[in-house]
Amino acid sequence: MKYLWTEDTGAGLHFWKLVNQLFFDDEFIVESKGSNQGLLDAVLDLDIKDDDKYYIAFDYVVDNQDIRNKYRVLKSIEKSSEGKIIILDMICFEYLILAFDQLVEWTGTGKTDKIKIREEVLKAVENHRINLLKIDDEKTLQYIAGFNRYSTERVMKSLAGEFTQNEKWSVKGSLMGECWYKDCCVSEHPDSLRCGKPEVEDGSGKMRMLIQSEKIKKILSIITEIQG
Repeated sequence: MKYLWTEDTGAGLHFWKLVNQLFFDDEFIVESKGSNQGLLDAVLDLDIKDDDKYYIAFDYVVDNQDIRNKYRVLKSIEKSSEGKIIILDMICFEYLILAFDQLVEWTGTGKTDKIKIREEVLKAVENHRINLLKIDDEKTLQYIAGFNRYSTERVMKSLAGEFTQNEKWSVKGSLMGECWYKDCCVSEHPDSLRCGKPEVEDGSGKMRMLIQSEKIKKILSIITEIQG
């Protein structure tokens, strides 16, 4: 059996299930372990059968010491698993949404200040962190300075939330917003751009575009290369 385990619940878990359905033709058993600790505990408790493979979607940023410690343990287990456990190379689900090149157009946000901050933050991402030395825009630095407990993941989650406040595009809650995966984007305000104007109206078509975006495609290539 092939398993894809995530720490995400709700919309994040829904995303991985849609990836499994649309990209892998339901080849995987997708499960949430509830948290990064739950994910680590599940891997530690594994009793791997000969034909099993486990793909682990662990949110990894280097500016959170607790996450770094858990990641080291996971990587050591991966190394001794003889290819049965594969850690996917990712920051977090919200980063994948934030980095999607159609995000601003599709969601129809009018927050020009946040659009600029998004651009600056994305340009500064390297090695699983935001390199603050690469940011010289004052408003972006002020936005980041506003976090009491700063980490790259917190910034990604907050910024992604700024662009997906419309419930139809939400990446919070029990499911992704309907506009991500249903055939049309229904808004109570049809004359406004609150719901954006996706160039593709077909639900599976929109999700396929998201899945084929650069950052997600890079993660999934790890799976396809191993399977190939």
